[in-house]
Amino acid sequence: MTVVPELRLLIVLNTSVRPHRRVSSPLTDRHADTAADTVPSVYVLELGGQDDPFARREAASVASDVAALAPGLATARGVTDRVTQLAYTHRACELVGTGDPGIESARAVLDAATVDREGTVAVRAVDVRGSTGIDTQRAERALGGVLTDRGFAVDLETPDHTLYAYFADPAGDEETKVGAADQPCCALGWLAVESRRDFGGRRPTDRPFFQPGSMAPLEARALVNVAGARPGATVVDPMCGTGGLLLEAGLVGAKIVGGDAQQKMVRGTRDNLRHALDGDGHPGRGRYPTAGDWGLFRADAARLPLADDAADAVVFDAPYGRQSRIEGELSPLVSGTLAEARRIAPRCVLVADRNWSPLAREAGWTVADRFERRVHRSLVRHVHVLT
Repeated sequence: MTVVPELRLLIVLNTSVRPHRRVSSPLTDRHADTAADTVPSVYVLELGGQDDPFARREAASVASDVAALAPGLATARGVTDRVTQLAYTHRACELVGTGDPGIESARAVLDAATVDREGTVAVRAVDVRGSTGIDTQRAERALGGVLTDRGFAVDLETPDHTLYAYFADPAGDEETKVGAADQPCCALGWLAVESRRDFGGRRPTDRPFFQPGSMAPLEARALVNVAGARPGATVVDPMCGTGGLLLEAGLVGAKIVGGDAQQKMVRGTRDNLRHALDGDGHPGRGRYPTAGDWGLFRADAARLPLADDAADAVVFDAPYGRQSRIEGELSPLVSGTLAEARRIAPRCVLVADRNWSPLAREAGWTVADRFERRVHRSLVRHVHVLT
């Protein structure tokens, strides 16, 4: 059993007045009391999808020291409120402690922990990917009992603090890609921040301009996050197609620049960006950063009309050989685009239907990571993270 000493919330609460229903997250108040914040908090991340290494790579765009804990779970430090923009992390919780994947072990972890919080509480137990068969309702009752014995009142609807209890076991998780670092465990943590799950309401078919094969918003968001999209960053997609990657980068606050060899695609992307970033298609202006400036051009991706070092990152989905009309010219096109990406940015994410690592190295890139992500039976996307 491992217990993490509870860091006090960096909030001054009036002990004579009940705090608001939603106590401010320590993420947003990180600098409220710098002297007291001498030890960085450890967080447990609840991952989504079935590819934990890829989910951890995306999480590393908004946190530090991201490491595998168990199937569907990771630990991290330096977590920020940009967790709200992640695709494959559902939530981040301040870690209380870890133990074996059983209810009695979870109870022992909570019994041994200091709970320096005020207000009402709720407990949410999660059998991660159904890997343990744990009785989650029984776990919630057991852990809730520990908290009520300490004088906390339970509020299941609008609690001031929510304790998540995760139970995971790689032996019971047959589909997820796991590694040697994944171990069976329970992990307890106080909810700090959750990601926004609005991807299902933004289907590519609902945009003004649609073409078959358009990437799903969930995957596009993850890719631009891995590339480094954030407020103040400039992200370029030299093969923008219908603009799905640019759209997601713009939603997280990046300045975006896109190009395509086909004028039809440039016009269509312009319509999509106007709709999603500037118009009625925006998913919620109060819930997202202000979209950065955006611009488009028609050009050969291997001859970009951009200055050296013009961007912070390049991200592009290269043509797939089976679907492309330029099969014989695909290798020179990808090679030229990689060379141009190297000229204008220090970081690149290349998506393709095959391993283009040799071409990336020839263009001067280091292949920091590569992931194979199955889309359907006949298509696997190869994601190259280049630095």
